[in-house]
Amino acid sequence: MIRSETAESGTRGRTRRAILSASVSVLGRNRSATLADIADAAEVGRSTLHRYFADRDELVRATVDESFAAIGRAIEEAEIGEGPAIDGLRRLVAGMVEVGDQLIFLFGDSGLFDQYAAETGDDPREPDADEVAVIALIERGQAEGTIDPNANPRWIYGVLWGMVYTGVEAANEGTLPRHGIGAAVIRMIERGIQP
Repeated sequence: MIRSETAESGTRGRTRRAILSASVSVLGRNRSATLADIADAAEVGRSTLHRYFADRDELVRATVDESFAAIGRAIEEAEIGEGPAIDGLRRLVAGMVEVGDQLIFLFGDSGLFDQYAAETGDDPREPDADEVAVIALIERGQAEGTIDPNANPRWIYGVLWGMVYTGVEAANEGTLPRHGIGAAVIRMIERGIQP
């Protein structure tokens, strides 16, 4: 009995992850995509999708939540507090490229981000823990002399995300190979922020 419950929850978990992954990908490229488009991309039927998410709003909210969680995990796994700051920055960029579809989904539509902030009560102008950690990494790099100390850390933070976002967007359009995004971003960042 325990095995079937475990297998069912494993299957349910995989199906839910497949739907959320498809939602990120499909909605990141086409905000007006239908639930049928997402179900097709997830390789599930619409009735299956509706067993997990009652309607589009519920699916979008879950996709937003999972996207923020994925970005947070990528930052955590990059261990940006370890070793020289420039190495932490390289690991961070590699991690952000891995969750590039989530970045495109979240930040490709400011209305979506604003709606989520209104629903959760989060003030998007207030830095969250991830932003604080990345800015601390940048400031550490400035103190170590590997990042230009005259550049504003918050500006570098914005440029960093903008470059990763643009790199992922270019890969999605076919103008940059996905495996080349991290190296391209790092090259541009390092050459642009070195003192």
